[in-house]
Amino acid sequence: MKNPNELHQNPNELHQNPNELHKNPNELHKNPNELHKNPNELHQLLSERFGEEHFEFHQDEKAEPWIVVSAGILKDVAKYLRDEPGLEFDTLMCLSGVHYHKEEQLGVTYHLDSTSMKHKLILKVLMPQEDARLPSVEQIWKAADWHEREAYDMFGIRFEGHPDHRRILCPDDWEGYPLRKDYQVQPYYQGMKVEY
Repeated sequence: MKNPNELHQNPNELHQNPNELHKNPNELHKNPNELHKNPNELHQLLSERFGEEHFEFHQDEKAEPWIVVSAGILKDVAKYLRDEPGLEFDTLMCLSGVHYHKEEQLGVTYHLDSTSMKHKLILKVLMPQEDARLPSVEQIWKAADWHEREAYDMFGIRFEGHPDHRRILCPDDWEGYPLRKDYQVQPYYQGMKVEY
């Protein structure tokens, strides 16, 4: 029969000193506030990565700073913002359509948040209202699914690559896009008077 001491090792040998496993705990658990990036810093990072010609930084006293992004690289920028260590924008808080009637443009505004890094960012994309198309970001942030459908329904902005691209508030055969500033309500819908 084996010596019981050989069967049961010293517990101290099985459990290493935590200080030896984590020589510097501060390196593993950094304060997110120390890693926080402001919109101007994020603009610089994006310009260095994709080229400054694709971005415009805007700041005024009445609103939070925002960055205008070229429509053609939107999806690449979104994926970079989500996946890049230190950026980690894991949450799309809101996606909104906008009609700039005088400029004959439509726009989409994206409010992004990083729950781990504690920074926020507003992106805007502009496009001509007669051909309003953008790549869908639904595969990057699932929250974009219904938001993109609403922007299509209300403004007529098409999101290419969306898995279920159809109206979400109005019937499929509704005429026009109700939140455009030049929208005119159809007088009748399937024989029913619309305006009262």
